[in-house]
Amino acid sequence: MNFRFANEADCGLILSFIRQLADYENMSDQVVATEDLLREWIFVKKKAEVLFVCEDGKEVGFALFFHNFSTFLGRAGIYLEDLFVLPESRGKGYGKALLKKLAQITVERGCGRLEWACLDWNQPSIDFYLSLGAVPMDEWTIYRLTGDTLLKMAE
Repeated sequence: MNFRFANEADCGLILSFIRQLADYENMSDQVVATEDLLREWIFVKKKAEVLFVCEDGKEVGFALFFHNFSTFLGRAGIYLEDLFVLPESRGKGYGKALLKKLAQITVERGCGRLEWACLDWNQPSIDFYLSLGAVPMDEWTIYRLTGDTLLKMAE
């Protein structure tokens, strides 16, 4: 098992992982990302990073993350947007290894926390995160503006 950061030539691979994750989450109809959009936002604008976990030189999982900021801590954190391991590679420790590597990156960069969200119905993932010592933030609700609602708010 080894890790590598994605490069611009990996946009198709990143999109493939995103689509497989969306399929797992029954959200395939919501994927509008393209290789060009990923190239622009990840590699040109540098708004996110992608880390792959590899087995025998083949990418078997990915984590897409970016920096956020905690005003209370007075420092940046890392927000894990997506983590996905190919179904045939699950149960081998790749998910835990990706989270461990992200924790190491978080500490190396002097960040104050590593955070992510999980769908309420995804009990296998919830159980996994709890087994690692992650704490659910039950008192917080995520709010979102997108599409026409976002455009109207921006007027």
